[in-house]
Amino acid sequence: MPTPVQEMHPPDDLIGVFCDIDDTLTIEGRLVPRVLPVMAEAQARGLKVVPITGRPGGWVDHIARCWPVDGVVGENGGLWYWFDGQKLQRRFFQPQPVRDANRERLKTLAGTILNAVPGTALASDQPYRELDLAIDFREDVPELGPDSIAAIVQEFERADATCKVSSIHVNGWYGAFDKLEGVRRFHQDRFGTPIDFDRWAFFGDSANDEPMFGAFKHSIGVANVAHFLDRMADHPTWITQNEGGHGFLEGMKILMPN
Repeated sequence: MPTPVQEMHPPDDLIGVFCDIDDTLTIEGRLVPRVLPVMAEAQARGLKVVPITGRPGGWVDHIARCWPVDGVVGENGGLWYWFDGQKLQRRFFQPQPVRDANRERLKTLAGTILNAVPGTALASDQPYRELDLAIDFREDVPELGPDSIAAIVQEFERADATCKVSSIHVNGWYGAFDKLEGVRRFHQDRFGTPIDFDRWAFFGDSANDEPMFGAFKHSIGVANVAHFLDRMADHPTWITQNEGGHGFLEGMKILMPN
């Protein structure tokens, strides 16, 4: 089980922070107000800040341009954007023709899943996605139970698609990528070197963050990650007392002591 984050001793040579967004920086779908000022403070102290999310390319475009961040990895590792001070740089795990072909396959699969699992819907941000299909089970639909979530996963697996369960959606795609692979490629493209996982921290909250929890020495789960621990082999090293964005702020106090 994870250890309370108050017992963590961050390294003196910490480079920066990767963080999930939904239910890691937010509470009940809203960004906790102090999150962005704390991100800006981290940058002012010389730390890099990079959200990594299942959210779509359209969201990533906005966040990379407007938030105090050094880049964003989106669609569970399928794309990564950063603003270089003059224009937005955009990179993708797959070339355009492959993305186009896979998107057609996912459109067909979407109809299959919606028919097979009553109460589901396409995520409201689906029109802005480049590589994946997001099935909503609690964001804008009445919350569905574990059996429905398992049925969604089963339909993705029957179609030979990769899928991950977040706190609000089941995301599925075709291609050998996940958040961890996206982080590796982002770091190489953005900073020109392989990532040193011992010198970055990561904040997450759900099962689709599992690859990250296993890779980062300083992996931190906000308190609501407790709902997902029984679904994961790799757990965060540390856990906060508070949920969502309040847990993120709690952890950042440890990483940035006065």
